[in-house]
Amino acid sequence: MGHTVNLFTRRPDEWKQHVECDITDGLTGKVSGTHRGTIHRKSNNPIDVIPQADVIIFCLPVHLYRTVLDQIAPHISNDKPQVYVGTVFGQAGFDWMVSSSIIHYDQDQPRKNIVTFAIGSIPWICRARTYGERGINYGPKQVNVVAVTPQNKFEELNDLFLEDISSRPLGRGKFELADTFLDLTLSVDNQILHPARCYGLWKKSGGIWDSLETVPYFYRDFDRKSADLLEKLDAEYETIRQAIRKALPQKQFKYMLGYAELEQLDHKSSHVDILASLRDSAQLASIKTPTVEGEDGKRHLDTNFRFFKDDIGFGLLIAKAIAELVKVETPIIDEVIEWAQKLRGDKFIQNGKINFKYCMSQEYLCGIPQVYGLYTVEDLVD
Repeated sequence: MGHTVNLFTRRPDEWKQHVECDITDGLTGKVSGTHRGTIHRKSNNPIDVIPQADVIIFCLPVHLYRTVLDQIAPHISNDKPQVYVGTVFGQAGFDWMVSSSIIHYDQDQPRKNIVTFAIGSIPWICRARTYGERGINYGPKQVNVVAVTPQNKFEELNDLFLEDISSRPLGRGKFELADTFLDLTLSVDNQILHPARCYGLWKKSGGIWDSLETVPYFYRDFDRKSADLLEKLDAEYETIRQAIRKALPQKQFKYMLGYAELEQLDHKSSHVDILASLRDSAQLASIKTPTVEGEDGKRHLDTNFRFFKDDIGFGLLIAKAIAELVKVETPIIDEVIEWAQKLRGDKFIQNGKINFKYCMSQEYLCGIPQVYGLYTVEDLVD
């Protein structure tokens, strides 16, 4: 598409200069096409790759966003008329993060050339076939949603970059503009899907399996227990969304969606059977449950995987913090957080309330709005 691509990575030596990505489906593996590209420059030092950038796009676990934003902040050009800073997955208040780490990097002189953007759901499901050399794309979503601030930069960003990652090369996935970043933060996808499935698996088996062969597929083997938990989490999010709409009636929140609504938008379907959609998804079929080998030789649910690190402290806990602002009770969200934090040794909530002392005790431990100095409902969208 005519772009010059620089890559900031911890493992630059493992990346080839020329990379390829096969377009396929998740069930048969049939390849319908291959996209090829060239990496202009790669480095584990941001000074080598960031100053030239007009568009900076994050493709990494959510819990690492703040760390990397801090790493690149000193090296973003102040001489360019604008630099777009965004992520392919807009969970966890990405606008709060960019404002804190990038725009207010120099607190005495906030940057005025930063355009922040976040894509609501990842536009495609991808996996590495050979790290740093060849990937697999299981196909695009039908529609994508993006939040941009300032909003008048959407058309320019769309033409410059967004169309090139979905609709132009893949034929589907045009972008639509969300009213606020909160639309994305409170829309539910991974942040309820992953914890519900992990908790459901734990309830069924204790999160332990005799061998790798007996570990269930994460999506293909999705069961009713996990689906029920997902629906209960979704219902609590909907209560929070309704309270937000009531508190901020001047906002449209057109894309602040529940799980089924988001599935209908992404895939242009008229009806969503949650259990069937997960079991039958070609894009998700080959994904295994994340496990590690224990001292007993058995496979144990991996509580250090991003499903825990991203979707508890930077997912459910944010919903819990917002729920407290709008005075909404969240017993199921609380139950899942308490289960996960017991496994991992965290103390995010105590006695049913956010434990602010713990949440603020370590830098980037979680992503609740109070970490960024946001203490009112109005703060969340300003």
